[in-house]
Parts: sequence; structure tokens; C-alpha cells
Amino acid sequence: MAFLTALIVAVGLAVLVPLASTASAAQCTTAWNSSTVYTGGLSASYNGHNWSAKWWTQNETPGTAAVWADQGVCGSTGGSGGTTGGTGSCDYPAWVAGRAYVTGDVVKYTDGNAYRAEHDNPGYDPVISTWYWEPYTCGGTPTTPPGQGGFPVSESQFNQMFPSRNSFYSYSGLTAALSAYPGFANTGSDTVKRQEAAAFLANVNHETGGLVYIVEQNTANYPHYCDASQSYGCPAGQAAYYGRGPIQLSWNFNYKAAGDALGIDLLHNPNLVQNDSSVAWKTGLWYWNTQSGPGTMTPHNAMVNGAGFGETIRSINGSIECNGGNPAQVQSRIDAYQRFVQILGVPAGNNLGC
Repeated sequence: MAFLTALIVAVGLAVLVPLASTASAAQCTTAWNSSTVYTGGLSASYNGHNWSAKWWTQNETPGTAAVWADQGVCGSTGGSGGTTGGTGSCDYPAWVAGRAYVTGDVVKYTDGNAYRAEHDNPGYDPVISTWYWEPYTCGGTPTTPPGQGGFPVSESQFNQMFPSRNSFYSYSGLTAALSAYPGFANTGSDTVKRQEAAAFLANVNHETGGLVYIVEQNTANYPHYCDASQSYGCPAGQAAYYGRGPIQLSWNFNYKAAGDALGIDLLHNPNLVQNDSSVAWKTGLWYWNTQSGPGTMTPHNAMVNGAGFGETIRSINGSIECNGGNPAQVQSRIDAYQRFVQILGVPAGNNLGC
């Protein structure tokens, strides 16, 4: 008890020492550590400021918790007023792979930019996980997320998912196609948005061999995709409606329906799906967002309503793969999905199989 009293007295004296009040910034105290216990009056530096604990605290980030009192800018100001302004010195600690970070931590990455932890994480790469990290300016304002058009997958993440992809399947083609279905990967929580994007790309990965194949490889199947009983027939030719694009759109009736929905005459011009990247991506999004296939719901609804990744497989290939039809193919899709959600920094969720 005597030791505790002495500690309190010492701490009480410490807060009587004034911080520097000159125009230059004060010296930064020891950097804040999430595992350290701070009692009232103890100081720590964080994000270019000194902070003083008002009472006992542990793992409460300075600047985001009421327990911390801001004591002002500390350290080098870089000639521009410390942390105020977007071009001043961002004197944040360097990011370290594998080191645990908590919400609010700001680090300087190897690209020279600062990133703020949106969620606690065990040291994920700031430019890989947009769920756990967001770009950060010296003034404390998050910058625009890396994905285009609000898409929760950045181009660098897309390239990481598909390191051997055919250049036809471009990121710009995908983001250009998003306007056709604005609810895709843009419905629900940030986690759900990322899960849906990962689910779509995992199925696309399986259908195309990692975004390598633009057209169906088994040419013997080509003449089978013409349902001549349709009133419009097969005007592009008996063997013209083979699988194309990220979802391998096939059959004359699917080309007709997708074209009608997208305002593109695909019935007469099916080759647009293998010649125009944006059109190809749009056909994949058309199926994903509007077609139940052999399932009971669209893949989009399966992801945003919590039915799980397994139901997206059922909506694409039904009993051909599900219910024991081809468990190896199902597992291939699941494996890709699990890789992709890890890249995006979100859990896979339940009901992965079908």
C-alpha cells in the first residue's frame, strides 16, 4: 500500500510540470503502447501529440477515448505546424509486419504514406487490407479508398487475387461495368460488401481458371447451346452461344435475356462478350444480380441476406456440383473465396458449402 501511495504522489507531481508553450513543438514522451497500463497523470505520445491519462486505462487509443487529455503537438513539425495540414511532416511510426495494431493506430508504410487502423488487426499490410486500414493524411482526414467507384476491392488487391489473369479481364473493365448493377458489392455493412465482392470473384475465378480463359475450352460443346425452340432461334449460328466471359455466359436464351437487360444486342452479336471487357463483366454481373439459375435465389441475394457462399454455388451450377454432385469443384470455389476474403480482411461467414 505504501508503494501505491508513493506512486500516486509521484504521478501527481508529474502533472504539475508544464509542457512547452513556445512556438516550437514539445518533446514527445514515450510512445503509447496498447498493452501498457497508464494511471492518472501518466503521459504518452501518439500521432504527433502528447497525451495525459486522466485515470487508469489500458488499450484505449489516445484521441479516441475520453480518458486521454490532449497536451498538444510534439516532436518535429516539419515547418508546417505538426499534424495540421496535408503536406507537413507525418512523423508516425513505421508499420511493422506481424505487430498487433488497434483501432486508431496510425503508421507510415513503405510507400511513404500514412494509414490509420480502422479495426484491430495482427499486423496486416495496409495496402492489402482496406477493411483494417484506411489511407490517412497529416491533418487526420482519411483519403479516398483505393477501389474505384466505391468497389471494395482495390486494383492492387484485384491483381493479387489474379496474378496470371488474361489482360482482357481488366480492373477498369470491371469497374466500368459496376454502373449496370449499383447494388452489387454496395449493399449492407462494409463486411457484407467485401464478402459479396469476394464471392463473385471466387466463382469467376473458378469459371475462368483464374481469369485466364475468355471462351469455353471444350469446343465440342459449342453446337449444344442453341435451343431452336425459342421463337427467335439462333440468328448468330448454331454454334455461336458457347460460354464466354467471367461467368461463361452460354445458351441463346441467356444471351437474349442478358442483352435485353443490358441494352445490348447479344443475340445477334454474342462475340461482344469475348471482345469487350466491360460487356463481358456486365454479363457476369447480370447473372449474379438477377438470375437464380438452378438455385432458389440470386447469388447477390444469397450474400446480402446471409444465406452464405454455398448458395451462390447452387445458383450457378446446382446439383451438378452441390448435394455431392462434385465436391472437389465446390471445394475449389470455397478455397478461392477464403483466399479472397483474407485479402480483403473480412471473415468468410457461415454456410460455405452446398
